[in-house]
Amino acid sequence: MYTLICYPKCSTCKKAEDFLKNNNIKYNYRNIKEEKLKDKELDRLVKLSKKDIKNFFNVTGLVYRKLNLKDKLLNMNYEEKLKVLSSDGMLVKRPILVADDLVFIGFDEKVWSKLIK
Repeated sequence: MYTLICYPKCSTCKKAEDFLKNNNIKYNYRNIKEEKLKDKELDRLVKLSKKDIKNFFNVTGLVYRKLNLKDKLLNMNYEEKLKVLSSDGMLVKRPILVADDLVFIGFDEKVWSKLIK
């Protein structure tokens, strides 16, 4: 079973959800604004994704810009970045699709089509 971590007002999240529905893929929905990801969860997702933690930041978001994170992240260690990410769900890039052994960050229909079975 998949978990789709999204923000309901996000157009990309809506496209991802439509993709899952249209392909009859069962999933649980998690609203990231109401149910933030905790440090340990984020750590697990980053490690599963095999991507740098910077890929998990919503760099186009208002909160990211308001906190001036573009410059601040350069001087933060991994644990500090986890703490910042877990402080506000709107800092996390979305959608995130999670299964037991895989994590997709953002929605790319071509990639999702190849990897989701």
